[in-house]
Amino acid sequence: MDAQQIKQEFDDAGELLNQASMARLAYNGLDGLPRVVPIGIFWTGEEIVMSTAATAPKVAALSARPEVALTVDAGDTPGSAKNLSVRGIVHLTIVDGVVPEYLAAARKNFDPEFAAEFERNCRAMYDRMARIALEPRWARFYDFGTGRMPQFLADLAARSS
Repeated sequence: MDAQQIKQEFDDAGELLNQASMARLAYNGLDGLPRVVPIGIFWTGEEIVMSTAATAPKVAALSARPEVALTVDAGDTPGSAKNLSVRGIVHLTIVDGVVPEYLAAARKNFDPEFAAEFERNCRAMYDRMARIALEPRWARFYDFGTGRMPQFLADLAARSS
């Protein structure tokens, strides 16, 4: 998938990315076995940023094998279901203190008073964090309510009608 196609998928998923605060990250652990973990995300408009403690086991695993898959979804009915599926490479940066996008995500989802308390608690808890930035190599946005779905489902729906 070329860069322009990936950009178009992300552009189409803009509303989902701006509203989403959680995703599921799939990666291979150091034992070679797959993992899927819920993780907070922040869309900067250019990259999906995740954060974790610098000492988290996923940091060592992602350093060794940075290939990942990520899914962001919303909606719980066929008409409202949306999904962005991404495959790519993550780039890890260990930062002193708290990853700025981690706090930006909190400000997006919490009222100002709670966000301020959350920030104080984070700054007290984290000496260092890992900033995990996803470089997409493939992406697909689905909006089931508008009929934008995987081709095999569209084919099945067309045959059944």
